[in-house]
Amino acid sequence: MSIADLRQVYEKSVLLESSLAASPLQQFSNWFDEAVKAGAVEPNAMTLATADAQGRPSARIVLLKGIDERGLVFFTNYQSRKGGELAAQPYASLLFFWPVLERQVRIEGRVEKVDPQESDRYYESRPLGSRIGAWVSPQSQPITREELEARTRQLTETLGEQPARPPHWGGYRLLPERVEFWQGRPSRLHDRLVYERDGQGHWQVSRLAP
Repeated sequence: MSIADLRQVYEKSVLLESSLAASPLQQFSNWFDEAVKAGAVEPNAMTLATADAQGRPSARIVLLKGIDERGLVFFTNYQSRKGGELAAQPYASLLFFWPVLERQVRIEGRVEKVDPQESDRYYESRPLGSRIGAWVSPQSQPITREELEARTRQLTETLGEQPARPPHWGGYRLLPERVEFWQGRPSRLHDRLVYERDGQGHWQVSRLAP
């Protein structure tokens, strides 16, 4: 079978305007809970797309680690490629795909760093190896495996059991400006409902052609 012949028939559900929550973050939370209950593998895995100062895009998978009335939170090295791109262009797009439910969600908006106390709380909740790893890795920079392992041994010994959060590591919050919910349907006539803010800051919903 060729790649062009690979197809999936989507027929598990529908998405109607009457079923939507008043806010996109509440709708997202509803769908996220359903993905967890359905057994989606790493339901908090999301594609994060950023762009550099010249507008050239890049994307990678990161993990959602928090959601509140303001937006969605993830953590990373501020000196990584994504950190540098967010410093130059503080806007990003997130994409969640839950094949078990034949659903995806696209979220676009401005990104800002979370406050240091929030980063500290999450950092302290991580396993010790992950906390040390945040010190070990000069993320996105060239390194050999031997250098990485040597840094791990050295810093495991010197940092001890309660390492402080590295100043170059912490959280970002994406503040949604546009959120699209996609439900797969037969014959590629999918449901696409998008929330966007109007001039008064209220959420308006429209249906998009599939």
